[in-house]
Amino acid sequence: MPEASMVSVDVVAVRFAVTEATPSVAIIRRDREPFAGELALPGVLLGRGERLYDAALRAITGKVGLPPEHIRGVGQLATFDEPLRDPRGPTLSLSMWAVVDPAAPVDTASWFAFGQVPHLAFDHGPILEVARAALAGLLWRDRTFTRAILGEEFSTARALALAEALSGSRPDRGNLNRMLRSMPGLQQAEAAVRSGGPGRPYQPWVWT
Repeated sequence: MPEASMVSVDVVAVRFAVTEATPSVAIIRRDREPFAGELALPGVLLGRGERLYDAALRAITGKVGLPPEHIRGVGQLATFDEPLRDPRGPTLSLSMWAVVDPAAPVDTASWFAFGQVPHLAFDHGPILEVARAALAGLLWRDRTFTRAILGEEFSTARALALAEALSGSRPDRGNLNRMLRSMPGLQQAEAAVRSGGPGRPYQPWVWT
């Protein structure tokens, strides 16, 4: 009988602050073997009877240092089953996404923009690339993820920047506005607001 596989839950935790031009992902430095001292995604081994959502929360609270109230949303991304991905033995990786409050202070993780993440332990580099494409696919289609990462109010310019950061290409502004108008629970405010910078006033998108 083949050796039973362990299951790890590896989390792509992202934040997108209004002061940032692009979203960033949390990277931690491992404090134990294997790969002690190397950079990696926050992750944990799945406990017996533990739900994936709970394991993802445990990874974020324990490895990133964020309490649960600063986590805006969690969801599943993909499964990675390369037999040699972990030197401890056969290990499945169930990757999860999580959006965290960008205002929450974090001292135990470093934040890197997509495309600027250094080399990661295990197969976390390929996991991150797959996750980035998967998140681009979730944007606008998954209201939980879209609302979590953009917040309760956002501009078209901010939506364009997020879409470009995840997909690698900038969508047409008119097409994006039409798509936003079709999203359930989302509407554009009638009154324009100022950005606080040199830009012109804009009509924010708000969730109802």
